[in-house]
Amino acid sequence: MPLSEFALIQRFFTRQTVKNPSTRLGIGDDCALLVIPDGFELAVTTDTMVENVHFFAGTDPEQLGHKLLAVNLSDLAGMGAKPVSVTLALTMPSVDEYWLTAFAKGFLALAERYSVDLIGGDTTSGALTLTVQAMGLVPRGKALLRSTAKPGDFIYLSGNLGDAGLGLKIKQGYCCADPDAALARFNAPMPRIETGLALSGVAHACIDISDGLASDLGHILEQSRVGACIDWDALPLSDAVLAYIEETDDWSMPLVAGDDYELCFTVSPENTTRLPAGCRKIGVIEAIPGLRLNKSGIIQLLKVKGYEHFS
Repeated sequence: MPLSEFALIQRFFTRQTVKNPSTRLGIGDDCALLVIPDGFELAVTTDTMVENVHFFAGTDPEQLGHKLLAVNLSDLAGMGAKPVSVTLALTMPSVDEYWLTAFAKGFLALAERYSVDLIGGDTTSGALTLTVQAMGLVPRGKALLRSTAKPGDFIYLSGNLGDAGLGLKIKQGYCCADPDAALARFNAPMPRIETGLALSGVAHACIDISDGLASDLGHILEQSRVGACIDWDALPLSDAVLAYIEETDDWSMPLVAGDDYELCFTVSPENTTRLPAGCRKIGVIEAIPGLRLNKSGIIQLLKVKGYEHFS
């Protein structure tokens, strides 16, 4: 006998015990109830992943569960918010118990890591589509925004660029001497929660790199009404990405490839000593609009863009 909607939820997604102090009531009623502590604001984000758009058919369901949650937690990290809880909506063509067991394992393992409660959601029949709404807490007035970069700010990245893009190239057929690290970054990114929390009160503007550095930094420039110059030689690129560029001459890949889920942020020079370890300076915010690239001493206007739906 096929599982009913409520039996499905009960069997696969109620293994957690409510642990976050902000969760007053989780799964089981028409709505969940959250408590917002005094002095905090609730940050809310929603992301949807669709089969054959955001992930390949046949993707390992445990990795998919992890990635679905990770991309939402990454948005919270980009705002300097501490994750609290999530809701999950699953649209599936059929009930596959093996798939659901593995998916829930990956999803809930990452949730446990960050003490995030799964507090509700929905299931329905249709083409495989996965949606998460994630909620986090940020001190009132302290959220990291895209609109607050200032001329003279240094631009930093929280980690390497282009590894997930290389992982996608490998999935599409590119042969790489050591594919495992790039595939891990593509299949199972880790949200930079700790970095985002450490940047509160230190950085001016911040965004997570989901659609490519050029595109996402462009959002900061547009909303802050500033420009920027990126130093190609300062970009943190792994040996595998550098080898790919040397072989293919596709130097734009790490600038436009998505799925890195690193944080790109701006910070005043006097605050750089307060940054967490591992962050790399890659450029500077300028008053003149536009995104420029200093590549081997030649400054050029960077017109390449990252991934965009409906384009």
